[in-house]
Amino acid sequence: MKIFDSLAELPPLVGQELAVSDWITVTQRQIDLFADATGDHQWIHVDPERAKAGPYGGTIAHGFLTLSLIPKMVESALDIRNQRMSVNYGLNRVRFPAPVPAGSRLRSRVRLLECQALPDDGLQIIWQITVEREGSDKPVCVAESVTRRYG
Repeated sequence: MKIFDSLAELPPLVGQELAVSDWITVTQRQIDLFADATGDHQWIHVDPERAKAGPYGGTIAHGFLTLSLIPKMVESALDIRNQRMSVNYGLNRVRFPAPVPAGSRLRSRVRLLECQALPDDGLQIIWQITVEREGSDKPVCVAESVTRRYG
């Protein structure tokens, strides 16, 4: 884990990869619970028998499930101390270049793309998050995540 003592340490690091997260495993149970939470019960996600004959040879995670795991991965990758608050401000761009079969192990690479000063000791940060699947040379998700943090 990469630890920063304050937001002031970030602007000089724009353009650099700052951290790599721990591995997490995406289980069929998580996929099923995500389907229940979102109402997206497409067979490619929740029907292992039917999915065996599908294009991936088994079930795959929803793209938005993969996306929703980014905060957990980033939390294991870096810690910015001495801040009052951090909020998710949105996403600029998201792509899902490859599937995430049930049982896959994922991790993310965190690159700092941009820092912009905000009032009240704030910083708007754009991160490039590249989610990798163990054993694959193609990322499963690439996203620009925008956060606002206040010192």
